[in-house]
Amino acid sequence: MRLRYAGVCRLCGTDLPANEPAIYERSTKTVRCIECPAPITAGDAPGREATDAPAAPVAETSLTPSGAAGASARREYERRKAKDEERLRQKWGKLGGLAVALADERQSTRAWATGAVGEERLGARLDSVASDSLAVLHDRRIPGSKANIDHIAITAGGIWVIDAKRYKGRPELKIEGGILRPRVERVLVGRRDCTELVDGVLKQVALVREVVSDIPVSGSLCFVEADWPLIGGAFTTRGVQVLWPGRLLKLMAESEGPVQVAAVREALSSHFEPA
Repeated sequence: MRLRYAGVCRLCGTDLPANEPAIYERSTKTVRCIECPAPITAGDAPGREATDAPAAPVAETSLTPSGAAGASARREYERRKAKDEERLRQKWGKLGGLAVALADERQSTRAWATGAVGEERLGARLDSVASDSLAVLHDRRIPGSKANIDHIAITAGGIWVIDAKRYKGRPELKIEGGILRPRVERVLVGRRDCTELVDGVLKQVALVREVVSDIPVSGSLCFVEADWPLIGGAFTTRGVQVLWPGRLLKLMAESEGPVQVAAVREALSSHFEPA
């Protein structure tokens, strides 16, 4: 089909512009490139075919679905976009179609599409490394709330609660106070103060800990397209790691321990349902 809205291939993370031919997967409500191979199912050969694109995880049979990265943000974007277009059509009557074509998209509406793309890209990277020892859940609703957790990764060494952001600018930690004044840590991305994002991750970490009790839970704030330096750049503030996708995947790959990945995945999937 030709896409009505821009999206991201769930397998390789490639941008797919509007009107681009692509394959829509109805079961997960996601899209993928025509060039990307179909995910392997239980009836296929045991090995995965060699491909330059990241390998797709084996289809889940007895396990609950992992969810679609960015799905709720994408739905909210489409809802707002449709509402904005309808408002213009009512205002301009017969010229409504022309008004829709000429009008710029509202920033508050576009922000949801930007966020959805960030979650989709990180979700594709996480799915590419999923295995028996690393499970991933995407876009999980927080019980009793309209808020969601972007990604939850379960490794043998513990759980990662991941908030994906697609901001421009260089992330940095600014420390104020110290000896004579209380120490205050602020997270900046360019000139944008993103400190409240750390508060949000800490709340999500606390909610996950209530479910898994004594299993280690780490929080991370992952900026997908930020201006990271060639050397260094990642930092930790109040226990939350601020980093880029490649660094996140490296740390998860190094995580070792006794965690029963499949069992913990099912417990978290049952408590935090798809958004």
